[in-house]
Amino acid sequence: MQITQTPEAPLMLSVSGARGIVGRTMTPEIAAAYGAAFGSFLKVTTGKARPLLVVGLDGRISGPPLAAAAIGGLMATGCDVIDIGVAMTPTVGVMISERKADGGLAITASHNPIEWNGIKCLDGDGLAPPPAIAKEIVDRFKERRIDWCTPLETGKLSHDGGAARVHIDRVLKNVDVAAIRAKKFTVVLDSVNGSGCVPGRLMLEELGCTVVHIYGEQTGVFGHVPEPLAENLLDLAKAVREAKGNHPAGAACGFAQDPDADRLAIVDERGSFIGEEYTLVLAALRMLQRTGGGALATNLSTSRMIDDVSAKFPGSHVVRTAVGEANVVAGLRPVNGILGGEGNGGVILPSVCWVRDSLSAMALVLELLAHEGKPLSALVADMPRWSMVKKKFELSAIGGMAAVAPALTKARTALAGARVSDIDGVRLDVDAGWVHLRASNTEPIIRLIAEGRTPAEADALIATCAAAVGLSVK
Repeated sequence: MQITQTPEAPLMLSVSGARGIVGRTMTPEIAAAYGAAFGSFLKVTTGKARPLLVVGLDGRISGPPLAAAAIGGLMATGCDVIDIGVAMTPTVGVMISERKADGGLAITASHNPIEWNGIKCLDGDGLAPPPAIAKEIVDRFKERRIDWCTPLETGKLSHDGGAARVHIDRVLKNVDVAAIRAKKFTVVLDSVNGSGCVPGRLMLEELGCTVVHIYGEQTGVFGHVPEPLAENLLDLAKAVREAKGNHPAGAACGFAQDPDADRLAIVDERGSFIGEEYTLVLAALRMLQRTGGGALATNLSTSRMIDDVSAKFPGSHVVRTAVGEANVVAGLRPVNGILGGEGNGGVILPSVCWVRDSLSAMALVLELLAHEGKPLSALVADMPRWSMVKKKFELSAIGGMAAVAPALTKARTALAGARVSDIDGVRLDVDAGWVHLRASNTEPIIRLIAEGRTPAEADALIATCAAAVGLSVK
């Protein structure tokens, strides 16, 4: 496994938790202090002397010592801990609900390369804390405002090996299992040797699918670059194409999970990568078909496709939020939304959990295929056509973090007459598309995303915004 060279090793602290480079800015000492800060916070906010927490890890090879340290920090503040071992991040959310816990920790760096790891907090509802609470946890960590307990107050540790089963059962209760089983789909699954290996395969098999599993051993050493982008999923695309010769009907699709299995990318039956943006749109379409309409929530960086699909169902609407799962949930809950998510392949099905969940996404896409009776490529072809371009730049390209605010100010005037949203960076909307500039929550980069009716229109929006803030686009 090739380790990428990282010019900086920052500790990223945000609404998404803490992430850093293992052995440099993400160490057992950091994990213990972060866990203790969260435990101390929960003792104050719950009023309990012994809050109960669920802890899981995404399977990457650096996880066990960090998990042990974080658990130690929790117990040393008097918290009781249920260790569920290697588990998908959404499974941690499910188990918080199942065990009526006060919160949880997922030891994960999600899609980041293998040299990274991190800690994600979940609250008593099994969802990422909203920004104000996330900031309070981070401030406690920075200031080391920790309520260490006496020896006789130390928390207790227990283990639960049945978390995946609980999660799968919840998903199966929320989809049309009979319709999916009747189709006897062949599905190729790429679990990137992470936490989705066992539950992903098990759920698909229980849905009556024949599973071709690649990178399906939970080793914690990723078989390819873990972010589920087209360039990293060439083996998945090949396996889908090859399935035509090995299975009577060929493969219905290929699914790709990221290491903590909260995101899902999809390859169609021809072996073509359809893009992460379609995961949420396909899942939303199925939910809207079921309910006849309803509220959806997604972030500012997600395609307009979901707005176009929603418009076909009277009474439906899309709530737009800042980037980040916690922000999407904060937009979804007050409107009793039926589905939320992000254009990175993250789908939130509230009836399962308040965390992006690849199992829910896979099941909803298969249900859509079963009820439509069309190949995936045909369903995608029927979607409204938009072209998205995504660029990312090292923060040093604009002069570091201190230069982000001035860059955003410049971006506001990049498109004359545009509708401006500044709830997360700056997004500019015009009739022909939109462009969004923001600093990442999880990496030391700044992102520039645009969408237009054609690739050329999206590129033009990128170029205009980049020029306004002094970025060079290649």
